[in-house]
Amino acid sequence: MRSLFTMGIGDKWTEAVTGIGHRSEVLRRKTLANNARMLVAFAAICLPFAIAAAMMGTGLPFAAAVVVLATGMVAMSFHNRRDYEHAAAAEVYGLMLCGVVMTFADPRLGDAGMAVMLMGPVLASLAGSAQLRRQSWRAILVGFAAAALAAVPGMPTPLMPQSVLFGLNLTGFVVAVAVVAHTANRIGSAYEVYDKAQVTAYRHLIEHVEDAVIRFSSDGEVLMASRSSERLFGCPRYQLDGAALGERLHVLDRPTYLTAFADANLDGRPRRIEVRMRQDDPHAAGAVPRFIWVEINLSPVADPEAPGLRREVIAVMRDVTERKDAEAAMAAARREAEAASDAKSRFLATIGHELRTPLNAVVGFSEMMTSGIGGELSETHREYAGLIHQSGKHLLEVVRMLLDMSRIEAGKFELHTEAFQMDEIVEPCFGMVEAAARERSVRLVADIAPDLPLLNGDERACRQILLNLLSNAVKFSHEGGRVTVSLKRQGQSLNLSVTDTGIGMAPESLKRIGEPFFQADSGLNRKHEGTGLGLSIVKGLAELHGGTLRALSEIGAGTTVTVLLPINGPAIKTEDTAVVTPFRRETVPSGHQWQDENEKRQAQ
Repeated sequence: MRSLFTMGIGDKWTEAVTGIGHRSEVLRRKTLANNARMLVAFAAICLPFAIAAAMMGTGLPFAAAVVVLATGMVAMSFHNRRDYEHAAAAEVYGLMLCGVVMTFADPRLGDAGMAVMLMGPVLASLAGSAQLRRQSWRAILVGFAAAALAAVPGMPTPLMPQSVLFGLNLTGFVVAVAVVAHTANRIGSAYEVYDKAQVTAYRHLIEHVEDAVIRFSSDGEVLMASRSSERLFGCPRYQLDGAALGERLHVLDRPTYLTAFADANLDGRPRRIEVRMRQDDPHAAGAVPRFIWVEINLSPVADPEAPGLRREVIAVMRDVTERKDAEAAMAAARREAEAASDAKSRFLATIGHELRTPLNAVVGFSEMMTSGIGGELSETHREYAGLIHQSGKHLLEVVRMLLDMSRIEAGKFELHTEAFQMDEIVEPCFGMVEAAARERSVRLVADIAPDLPLLNGDERACRQILLNLLSNAVKFSHEGGRVTVSLKRQGQSLNLSVTDTGIGMAPESLKRIGEPFFQADSGLNRKHEGTGLGLSIVKGLAELHGGTLRALSEIGAGTTVTVLLPINGPAIKTEDTAVVTPFRRETVPSGHQWQDENEKRQAQ
């Protein structure tokens, strides 16, 4: 049987509920108060007759009247203290106790007392909580046991005239039925108010929601269209019948719509699609139709009583034309950017190849002139030839970096991986930057961990990574500074770090590290020359190996750039790293020892 507690407001009544639930709770409280008044009134009416019966020697009618009167007064007391749960419990248990008293007055097993006891769980189901319902059904077992005990032959039974017994049974049954009937009637009114308010709320929600809501029958006919559908389609809602709505679909999107509707209507699967639909404009001068993009959410209405049949479908429609236009604009902008990037890469590659040939000639002939192959030169001419040679080499280096960067961006930089010792390329790279470091009095220090594993990668690319990092570190170091190269294993990767004690970088510049042509000092009066491609190439080569580039820096304290390279190469297999990767067995000299030997060689 339905209870007020099943109206969507939970198993516990609270005073803080609002709206529909609040009205239902108020109605329940009034019902409990009316029940208490009815019990007191019935007891007051029957009490004189019960007293007369007691004076005749029959006390059970008086006991039943007292129980009814006490029940009504206790329930009213709880109600006045706003303890509505105990008020309901008092009425339920009072009726059941009255039924027990009536059972002892009649020795028959199926008497009116048992009927009155059964009214207790019924009242609990109508106006009580789930806990009270369970307790009332357990309590009725005790009442039935008492009734069975009273019906046992030989048990003493109070003697009373048949008229008094009939009056007691009739009065008790009428009181119980009156209380339960009144409660049922009031609850029926509560459900009517609840259902009506719920329908009104749903109708208000559908009529005022921004998205268009259309309800389809199981046969695909339009049963209801919300007010917002008029704004979406630009026509009165009564014109949106099944055929008219289908004609508004773009001819290319009709198969998509029909398939999605069939999935919801036949299979009961919710679907979301985006289709083009015609939108009318009564103020438009021309007859050219205007199509908008509409996102449609199709939700089937489940009917558990008719499984496997066609279902009604609720369609929620939203105009997403602006989003689709934005997506198209973004796609067009992306294509233009990719085309511009491809054009830039082709331009750099073409210019690089075109510049490399004459620059090789410039470098080669200037080197021949400085060596005296073409004849002896004066000191001035020799100086000029050296400057030409130095500038040509610088331009060749710039061209090489441009070509490497364009190949990396175009995805045409091919790696030739093989196993090699990463620490063996440190000394050759030191030798290539040694002249620049000597000019700035910068010390080069190597800190290499022992027993490093073989690295599976492109040795030329890894050499380029280290060389670019060393060149940057030397360039931005202070006079008399120090550049440290450290190599160690870090999990399944090889950690290559280059640390300098130079000018450092600001946090906002550190976030952009690795961007092509980015330089922290990019003004016209900058102190350090360069193209800004060194770290970009490092980042690109590291990512081709499946590695990462990190940087830590503090202005005035120096910078640490770290490259993590997977030990097993670009296609790393984490489960095999510790097993397959071979380790070198010979002893590796430490970086400090190499530095000492280098300093001795310079002194000689």
